[in-house]
Amino acid sequence: MIVDLRLAIPAAVGWAATAVLIGLPGATPAVSIGLWLTAGLLAVVGLRVRPAAIIALALAAAALCSTAIAVQSPGRAPEWANSIAASGRSVDAVLVAGKPVMPGARSWRARLVSLDGRSLDSPVVVFGGVPEARVEPGTTLEVTAALDATEAGDDRAFVVFPDEAARPTRAPPSTLGWANDLRSGFRDVAARLPGVGGELLAGLALGDTTLVTPELDAAMKTASLTHLTAVSGANCAVVVGLVMLVGGALGIPRALRVVGSLLVLAAFVVLVTPEPSVQRAAVMAGVVLALLAAGQPVRGVPVLALAVLGLLIADPWLARSYGFVLSVLATAGLLLLAGPLAAVLERGMPRWIALVIAVPAAAQVACQPVIVLLDPSLPTYGVVANVLAAPAAPIATILGLVACVALAVVPPLGHALAAVAWAPAAWIGAVAEFVQGLPAARLPWPPGPVGVALLAAVGAVGIVAVLSSGRTRRRAVLALAASVVIYTVFVGGARLLDLGSRPVDWQYAACDVGQGDAMVVRSAGQVALIDTGPEPGAVSSCLSDLGIDHVDMLVLTHFDLDHVGGSSALVGRADTVIHGPVSGVDDQAMLDEFAAAGATVEQVSRGRQSLLGDFRWTVLWPPVRGAPEPGNAASVTLRFDGVGECVSGCLSGLFLGDLGEEAQSALLRLGPLERVDVVKVAHHGSADQDPELYAEVRATAGLIGVGADNGYGHPTSEALGMLAAAGTASLRTDENGLILLAPGDAAGAVTAWTQRAVADGGRD
Repeated sequence: MIVDLRLAIPAAVGWAATAVLIGLPGATPAVSIGLWLTAGLLAVVGLRVRPAAIIALALAAAALCSTAIAVQSPGRAPEWANSIAASGRSVDAVLVAGKPVMPGARSWRARLVSLDGRSLDSPVVVFGGVPEARVEPGTTLEVTAALDATEAGDDRAFVVFPDEAARPTRAPPSTLGWANDLRSGFRDVAARLPGVGGELLAGLALGDTTLVTPELDAAMKTASLTHLTAVSGANCAVVVGLVMLVGGALGIPRALRVVGSLLVLAAFVVLVTPEPSVQRAAVMAGVVLALLAAGQPVRGVPVLALAVLGLLIADPWLARSYGFVLSVLATAGLLLLAGPLAAVLERGMPRWIALVIAVPAAAQVACQPVIVLLDPSLPTYGVVANVLAAPAAPIATILGLVACVALAVVPPLGHALAAVAWAPAAWIGAVAEFVQGLPAARLPWPPGPVGVALLAAVGAVGIVAVLSSGRTRRRAVLALAASVVIYTVFVGGARLLDLGSRPVDWQYAACDVGQGDAMVVRSAGQVALIDTGPEPGAVSSCLSDLGIDHVDMLVLTHFDLDHVGGSSALVGRADTVIHGPVSGVDDQAMLDEFAAAGATVEQVSRGRQSLLGDFRWTVLWPPVRGAPEPGNAASVTLRFDGVGECVSGCLSGLFLGDLGEEAQSALLRLGPLERVDVVKVAHHGSADQDPELYAEVRATAGLIGVGADNGYGHPTSEALGMLAAAGTASLRTDENGLILLAPGDAAGAVTAWTQRAVADGGRD
């Protein structure tokens, strides 16, 4: 197979230059001038020397991209806006929603179009401030907020922190309103369809995943099927293909069919919202249509290269977008690997089966080295799951799209088509859930650049083993077999070492669930879980790793997403649920779900106590009278103490939820706090702490539930210094992973086992 790389090389060079230069905005103008001059000089030489011409073209591509960065950077993050961000003060802001914003969302993306009365156009991510009702794309909202500038190279210019819920002030313009109406109408119909089919249908047809539950989302990720609910090339191909086929059947000239396809494609992009994968697919489709209109041959790799270069010039900050990278890699994998792989497989099976296997295999080989940066694990049954789901995906997509349009024109027909499309959507969901339940559904893999390099190397050897012949194939097969053996020995040995080194008598565990809390207390065969982290997959994985399938008591300290987002994983698995003040209908609905599953649900306040194995637990906060408003300041605060024979053998613990300095000070005023062995540091180690509390409890170990690169600066240097001053050793999930604490050899000593580093210490 001959591959035309004449545009691919310049596109790759331009992409690499863009990825570097968006992180160096100050140097971009000078670099741009230098690239243009060098490219011009080489172009003159290249008239006689072919390699120089190729290099000149590559440098010209890099120069185009760097010029785009230099031109767009000042308007994206004006100096005056950076000054407001640096001041830390809250100002009036006007935002335009870019995607549907769901009630209860932790964060959402928008464009900042006005700040402190001055106009700008900056992409931002907003933490909190979500209105009570769903917000559609294009809606204008006003809010008072503070903001922080992001690091250079981030695809968002600022992070916005609202002081209140954003107020919708203007409906989307008519150019978006029709799409919002179509999308919401179809979503409402899908929501009334049962089970996982109803949850997935809007995602398969329109990329709208707002109906997908966290549990189904986790199953789709485990089965490597999430790409089916991300609109990309396949969806655009379906749209364009339908228009071209119907137009051809009606005898419409090619030029008019191309124009019609472009118009329908543009409308489709508006309907599904222009995510990076959608942009890439739409631009590629537009290039293909232009070539068809001109009667020129269509070659996949040059079309992909042209689309990549055009998009990077239009928006250079796509260069580091995982969605964009994965979309391009998947397309490249299909263009370069799917055909040759299918040809090899075709020797022993029908061509259609070979294609069904080759397409997901090619995409996974191309994308997996990047995916391990997001999740350092491998989907064991990913290709199998895609083979099983592949026949159903286009059916659900096509019928779903037609149903979406039909609902606005002939509603009964739309309802009927949606009901038919439900069947293949349900099949895909069933495949995901089945695969998730299989043993070893995901296998661990080294994280970071090392993991990327190793997986890329293994993938390259696998490609050679499949596509080559003779001695080269035999060597590649032997190398691949050796890799599998080494991996099996390494992973198996590491797992045995991990399990063998854990203290069997651990009493406290801090689960690594990202930026959130999920703490486990264990005594005499009984288990309490304090908070559930931001999503169900992580807390489920941690509990499974600890051999826990049921909890006697679940504590929901307060209802922020990073503390209760994974709660659905515990429905039906908890006997008792205790919680603090409820702030709204969503909080109550969560509690009602637990009650419906058979749990005893109770709101608690200071003085409530009971037993958990050999521990007596006591609620220290919130107070019975004068409790704070629901939120961080009202976090349920618990103390655990050994009773009976365990008085000297159990580690005492204090769990502070997200109490801030003011609430901590108020807690101290209610009465002295006795020393404890373990303290769960409040609010992920933020600076909002009362040093007197930590000095008074003088804990041996301080547990900090925090996510790596969380954007909040948690844990802060102030909090870590405060713990050190109190003689408390800091243990944090972002650096240590899973943390287990057990009694030490001496009275009051604590043995700490950590997943990524082992420490043993204590204090008499």
